[in-house]
Formats: sequence, structure tokens, C-alpha cells
Amino acid sequence: MSFRMSMLMLALLILIGYQQVKSESDSTYNGWDLVDKAGNIRKPADFRDLYQALGVYTPVDFNNNTEMHYTYALPGTAEYYRKTGKFPDGTVLVKEVFATDHAQMTTGDAHWATSTKVWFVMIKDDKGRYPGNPLWGNGWGWALFKSDAPDKQVATDFKKDCLSCHIPAKATDWVYVQGYPVLKSQ
Repeated sequence: MSFRMSMLMLALLILIGYQQVKSESDSTYNGWDLVDKAGNIRKPADFRDLYQALGVYTPVDFNNNTEMHYTYALPGTAEYYRKTGKFPDGTVLVKEVFATDHAQMTTGDAHWATSTKVWFVMIKDDKGRYPGNPLWGNGWGWALFKSDAPDKQVATDFKKDCLSCHIPAKATDWVYVQGYPVLKSQ
């Protein structure tokens, strides 16, 4: 076999191997590597680079204070949701909440994200894996991380610390899907 043919075969084998690994990772929603045996959730590293952006909410409170809520999901989540109308078991959602600043610009009163305030992490759990853990329930694992200790999960009970904000989204699996345009058919 010639050197050129050997190199071509090697390149083909590498490409085939890459496609197999890529297709396996694309079809697996593996949030479980973020969860220890007791059900403690850690915030995923590099989610801004590795996860898919779902959308941004800009809540304004009664004092006209604005936040920006960026939400990210594991790659493939939006495609799966568009096909099934559900989040697959193991889905990871990360919501990063930013303080904002604003100024008058040619486009009007422009607002932009400044510093991170908190991160919320949810992991879809169709199987009820952690029935004794108060941070798991209603089909999800729930976690909260504050900017002054970004690696320390501080929520103690999802019913007390998380669920009250999600009550209006109960019918859509506790997620405000209307704010995530990539979940809708194109």
C-alpha cells in the first residue's frame, strides 16, 4: 500500500471515529456528570462556550430596576424539544442572572448586562433519582449559585428556594419556554 493511500485510510478512520463520537454526544443529554451520588449539583464549567443559548428575559421590577436572565442548555436540547415538546432526561438548563446598566443611545434607552448576580441550574430527572433530597422534585434537580461563591450551591429546598418563581410555568414543565425562541419550530 502506498504512503498516500495509507494517509488517506488513516484520515478516513479518524473522520469515521469522530463522527461516531460526535453523534453519540449529540444524542446523550448527560447532565448526570454534574451530580454526585447524594444528588448535589455543581455548576457546569464553560457553559457559555459549550452550551446552546435558549434566550434572554429582561425582567423590570416595580422600581424600574432591570435584570437580564440568559438561559443556556446542553447542545441538542432545543432540537429534541422541537421534535417532542419535552425536555429529555438529563437536560441541563443554566440561567445566568446579570445586573444591568443603561444609557440613552440612538436606538433609545439601551440596557446591557454587567456583573453576574446568580446562576440557577436545573437538571431534568424523569426517573425521580433522588427522592430523599430536598433539591429534587417535580421532575427536576434545582441548584442556586451566588456570584460571591460561584462554586458553592446554596439552595436548601427547591420548594422553598426555587419553586415559587416557577409556579406560573407549571404547565410548561416549570420552564418559561415562551421566552426561548429556539424551542419553537422555524
